[in-house]
Amino acid sequence: MRSRTDAEPARRASPAKILLALTASAGSFALMQAVVVPALPTLQRDLGTSTGWAAWTVSIYLLSASVATPLLGRLGDQYGRHRVLAATMGIFLVGSVAAVFAWNIWSLIVFRAIQGVGGAVYPLSFSIIRDEMPPQRVGTAMGLISAMLGVGGGLGLVMSGLIADHTSWRLLFVVGAAAGALALILVRRYVPPSPASRRARPDVVGALLLSAGLICVLVALTEAHEWGWTSARLIGLGLAGVAILLTWGRVELRVAQPMVDMRMLARRPVLFTNLAAIFCGFTMYVTFTILPLFAELPRGLPPAIADTVGYGFGATVTVAALYLLPGALVMLPAGPFAGVLGRRFGARATLAGGLLAVAAGCAALALWHERPWQLMVWFALASAGVAIAFAAMPKLITDAVDPSETGVATGMNTVVRTVGSVIGTQAAVTLLASDRLPGTAVPAEGGFVTALWLGGAAALVGAVLATAVSAGRRRAGSAAPSAGPAARGPA
Repeated sequence: MRSRTDAEPARRASPAKILLALTASAGSFALMQAVVVPALPTLQRDLGTSTGWAAWTVSIYLLSASVATPLLGRLGDQYGRHRVLAATMGIFLVGSVAAVFAWNIWSLIVFRAIQGVGGAVYPLSFSIIRDEMPPQRVGTAMGLISAMLGVGGGLGLVMSGLIADHTSWRLLFVVGAAAGALALILVRRYVPPSPASRRARPDVVGALLLSAGLICVLVALTEAHEWGWTSARLIGLGLAGVAILLTWGRVELRVAQPMVDMRMLARRPVLFTNLAAIFCGFTMYVTFTILPLFAELPRGLPPAIADTVGYGFGATVTVAALYLLPGALVMLPAGPFAGVLGRRFGARATLAGGLLAVAAGCAALALWHERPWQLMVWFALASAGVAIAFAAMPKLITDAVDPSETGVATGMNTVVRTVGSVIGTQAAVTLLASDRLPGTAVPAEGGFVTALWLGGAAALVGAVLATAVSAGRRRAGSAAPSAGPAARGPA
């Protein structure tokens, strides 16, 4: 019999309240993911640091999330998702509060790393949804949580522009702390105890190898533009990361109770969904990287150079973020709608269709970008496709793995998506830097167009990979996700 100190089973929260708590948690992390991007020049000035170190306040957040996500997802599978989710949001809250009082760039980077642990909310939330939601609502609920990554990111960019333009950057983290505190309260109040699997001996070696490998690869990718793609330290660090990850894979195959079951990752639905996630993350961050810069040109350039720039809208940071806001907002209904599409056409077709919409949006942006409304409409199309694709991924994976593997399986999907995002960011930056107006450091229009075509091509590759995803099959003896709360039917 399960026990709970803060809520008896008779007073168990409804699925809607559970989903509210999970949405608040996912939204808190997403809100703070890109929130410092528009404020980077202000951070650089106020904290007396370089552009490169200021940018690490963004990179360290993604890096920390990538390392923490599979580890905490696995701990949730073994020790109870509700406990680990509450602990995760508590750590996120500590990092947010501490960042308000950062006294130099080094302390802010450390506090952002603590915040980044909140990335584990996604696999934990997907696991809880699988445990607690009626079967017919699982796809829609997962879609909503997936959509929060884009919705929160878009709202964070707009909020950051307004705050950076009119007040202190420290208020950004006050908002983050308030969002985290609210999410923690809702988690503690509404998320019920979740079933835990048999507790295994901690796979310390596997955890350390995975963390070291991810750190090496992601740091190399993050610094690619600064160091140069052919620099010895980038190649060395990247190769070291790949070697460590290969070693991690061999170790996990030999451990009796591995942190990540490599055979589970090799299952066709999991493997091809993860491959598609890399390309989807790539495309999403190509557009996130270049569109605000495109909208702001030629603002801020010397008059002699600005007169030669025949593209861009001359927008402020805040207005440029507002141009992207419709794309963020359309993700909110698009994510849950993916659940509806999944029930009718299957999650595989939904994933492929979402990626095709992303490709179409990128192609339209590459062809037509002379007016702000064009940027807003085509970015919204691409964003809707991203939301649909991201929503289909956890459903495909959870259908293919045991309930006891849900956290780590969806956590690894988040990791590979992040790797794709980092590659996309660096690819876009490199393309813009390699195609400049003669005699200036200003990206030429051709650089933007090439990056958009590349993003569209990546989305097409992802759509092709999605068609190779087969129907998931759980191991014999797996508990049916509909047992328990789901059997009660919809709320």
